[in-house]
Amino acid sequence: TYFVQVHRLTATVVLLAVPVGFLITAILVVNNLRDINTDRMTGKRTLAVIIGTRGAKVEYILLLAGAYVLPVVLCPVGLLPVWGLLSLFSLPLAVSWIRIILTREGPALNQALAGTAKATLLYSLLLSAGIVLAG
Repeated sequence: TYFVQVHRLTATVVLLAVPVGFLITAILVVNNLRDINTDRMTGKRTLAVIIGTRGAKVEYILLLAGAYVLPVVLCPVGLLPVWGLLSLFSLPLAVSWIRIILTREGPALNQALAGTAKATLLYSLLLSAGIVLAG
């Protein structure tokens, strides 16, 4: 979207897209984790099937952790304004979905799937608001 509007990319824009990309990927991980048993039985080779339930859960946690660590790293080096740290206010929501991922399986993960999408939306809105406020 940025490139279409401005006709160029900067390192900052790319770096700020990464945490949102992590969260979007986490949505896919929950979906694959939820369906891991049926995917395995039907011969689908999703990443969750390949790395297993434990590996997919670790992947989910690492994606969420990366999304919340990156702004903290980018702020002190001047690539993200302090207001960009507003995105961290969505962290408690993300932690609640990690708890569900660690304790539930199968269709019970539908709640985490929807919740991860909501956390992604909230994170993105707060990050965007922080950037606009700093502007």
